[in-house]
This record gives sequence, C-alpha cells and structure tokens, in this order.
Amino acid sequence: MSAPTTTLATPTLFRFATAGSVDDGKSTLVGRLLHDSKAILADQLEQVARTSAERGFAHGAFDFALLTDGLRAEREQGITIDVAYRYFSTGSRSFILADCPGHVQYTRNMVTGATTADAVIVLIDGRKGVLEQTRRHLAVLALLRVPHVIVAVNKIDLLDFSADAFAGVAAQVEAVTTELGLTDVHVLPVSALEGDNIVERSERTPWYEGPALLELLETLPAQDELESVLEDFRLPVQLVLRPQGGLSPEVSDADAESLRDYRASAGRVSSGTVRVGDEVQVFPSGIRTTVSGLAVAGSPVDVAVAPQSVSVQLADDVDAARGTVIAAVGTLPAATREVDAELFQLDARSLTTGARVLVKHGTSTVQAIVAQIDSRYNLDTLAHEPADQLAVNEIGHARLRLATDLPLERYSRNRAGGSFLVIHPSDGATLAAGIVRDKVLS
Repeated sequence: MSAPTTTLATPTLFRFATAGSVDDGKSTLVGRLLHDSKAILADQLEQVARTSAERGFAHGAFDFALLTDGLRAEREQGITIDVAYRYFSTGSRSFILADCPGHVQYTRNMVTGATTADAVIVLIDGRKGVLEQTRRHLAVLALLRVPHVIVAVNKIDLLDFSADAFAGVAAQVEAVTTELGLTDVHVLPVSALEGDNIVERSERTPWYEGPALLELLETLPAQDELESVLEDFRLPVQLVLRPQGGLSPEVSDADAESLRDYRASAGRVSSGTVRVGDEVQVFPSGIRTTVSGLAVAGSPVDVAVAPQSVSVQLADDVDAARGTVIAAVGTLPAATREVDAELFQLDARSLTTGARVLVKHGTSTVQAIVAQIDSRYNLDTLAHEPADQLAVNEIGHARLRLATDLPLERYSRNRAGGSFLVIHPSDGATLAAGIVRDKVLS
C-alpha cells in the first residue's frame, strides 16, 4: 500500500489569446502559427488545401484562417465569432491558444479568452494603425492585468516591409499603452499570410532586431510559474476524500486501518506552493494546522504548485469541506461581505442596481445583491461615466453585498483570489465576470 514519495514537476504550459479588429488577420495568424510550428495533422491540411483551392487560392496556397474558424458561420463570413481553443506544443513548451473574435458585439468573448491568459496578442493592420477596437481591447487587457501584451503589426508585406511605417504604428501603440498603464508590451512586425516573423525571424525585416512571435511565446514567463514562486499558497477545496465501501481482501490489516482513517481535502492549487510540513490556515475558521501529506494523481508528493490538482492531508481533524480555502499561515484573506468590483457584463440582460444574484468565487457560491452601480467605463474615451446599469459588453464599477463571508483579495495581488462570477439565481446563466478593485470593503 505504501509508495515512495516523489516530487512531480509541473509541465511548462503557456496560455495565450489573440485579439484585434475585424479583418486584421487574427485567424490567418493563428493558422500560420499552427502550420509553421507543425501542429496540424495531415488530414486537416488536405481538407484545408481542397477548400482553399475551391475558393480560388493558387495551387499550393492556403487559406490559413480555415485552420481555426470552426463554426460554419465563421467560415462563410470570414470572421471569428466564438473563442476557438487550440492546443499545440514545441520542443520547449506546451500552449493553449484562444482565438478571440474582433467584432464589438463579441467583446465579451474576448474577455473570456483573456481572463486566464499569460499573454494576449493584439493584432493591428499596419495600413490602418491603432483603431477604436484596438484601444478597446488594450483597455480590457489593462483592466484584467494580463501579464504580457504582444502587439503584432500585421500585413507588413503590404507596406513593403517599411521600417518607417512600422515605427509609426509602434509610436501609436506606445502612446495608448502608456496612457493605459500597460508595462510589459512587445511590438513586432509580422506578415501572417506570408509567415514573416511568425516562427522564424524574417530576412525581409533586417531592421527589426527582436524575436519572432513563437520565440517570444516560448520565452515569456507563464503566470503559473510566477504564482508558484511569488504568490501565497491558496487551495479552494472542491471535495473531501474518504474511503467508500468495503476494502479488498488483499489489503493488509495495517493498510486497512490506515485507509479507514484517511481524510484529505482535494482541489486545484490556485496560487503558490505547498509542501509537506507547511503550516496552513483554513478559511473561514482560521484554525491553524500542518500539512501531513500530499498526493497528485494518486501518487504521494513532497510539494505541489499552482495549477496542480492535489489532495491535502492535515495533521489535525479540521473541517475543510467544499467551499473552504486552505492558505499559507499568516496570509489568510480577510473575510468580507461587501466588495468593490469591476464588472464585465456578459449577458444580454442588463445588470441593474438592486438585482439579486449569486456570486461564485472559487468553489463557493453565495447569495448577493448588487448594492450599487457607480459608473460605466467608456472604452472609447477611456473615462468613467455615471451609470446605474450595465448592458452587454459594458464594463463598470459596482458594489456587491454578500450574504456570506468570502475570502476575496485584490485582483492586482492575486488573479484567482480576486476574480468571481455573477450568476442569475433562477436560470444559472453567467451575467457578469468580476474582479476585485484595490479597495476591499470589510
């Protein structure tokens, strides 16, 4: 029954999303990236080649957007409507890619794709420069505090690979990102259609000394890597593991006695690192105890890091059921029943002051009321305007009053601990996504 204790290494995983205005070439860029990194199966390539030929593409030429636009309406209109997720790997990293739509009416889908992203690629048509939708997407990324922003100036081939044309667009980008307070911004010239600076650096842009897009994606630090080192340990408990039913006759008496006493709290580490022997606290009781055992995928380990799913055995008999949070000792978030938040309205039904809702944070879902909607964020002027309701795709300041304490944290400090969902109490639809502003109300 006993097994040697091991330490499981976390695979290098990087999540990124794409965004940009309509017809800037997002799906073509993603298709080119998948194709040139050899992440496309042969049968899919054959199908895309046939469809491309039927659409009048020259022999051997590809419509790379067909590799990502999966909905029939997307293929017919040549646009992206829903978030298309793709998974691929290179020699040094595994990727989860979210290809987000560019239309204003689908901004909520872009928010969905960017919320968990380590980086977001914002595509700009080099001939058009920074547009209103570009400003809108960059503003959303600033609010979501996405760790890395990559601005790809596309269609550089249609600008004759001009260094001056690229420099002009880069200056526009710098002006907007500085205004929004974005810091880690990378700007690079690309041609999604012809593959320049996508996987390999292009000889046609000798004036550009930075990395190709894939090089950049392979070297930027992932948020999970930062969380495991910089952020405090948090484990929202999903369930308690206890042996059920009879034990096999092959199990020894000693192991059977151990199994009968086995109790572990299981969940996904949302941030930080935990080790056997660490002292922890449990929310909401605040009781202190020690981690006596850890297991990942059924195997004992010495340490677990975000975003691993883990079962935690505690030295003392502590109530750590679903909805509780196990945290590093001395870092337990303060309980709060009021929260000052930024809300991203996702549902077509407007959210109004006084609405009764549910708030889902981690593994807890509690009743709440929208106590006040203060203002709406004008993504065109980047200023707040007075408002008492939020319509679909709008972002605004709101104050929520909760029926039960939650361990909410500032989003700027902990992305997982500072984010939540607002849910309709009758039909269970997600009304809005929320992030806790720097001011947390007690």
